[in-house]
Amino acid sequence: MRLIIGWEVTEYTNLLTESRVQAIDRMSKQAEETGADGVIGVRFENAAGKNGESQILAYGTAVKLK
Repeated sequence: MRLIIGWEVTEYTNLLTESRVQAIDRMSKQAEETGADGVIGVRFENAAGKNGESQILAYGTAVKLK
């Protein structure tokens, strides 16, 4: 993540990275609980709220291998 002037805010970048990893872990766990073997076509969406908060949505297709 970079500010308009080009400086990187490393704390914010690290927080977003950690949040994506957590989202993948949660998605993988949910897929496993439904009997899936994995998740394909994973996508991320980021949204910023009015008060500066950020949301990360991860989604994909749970698959069962033969």
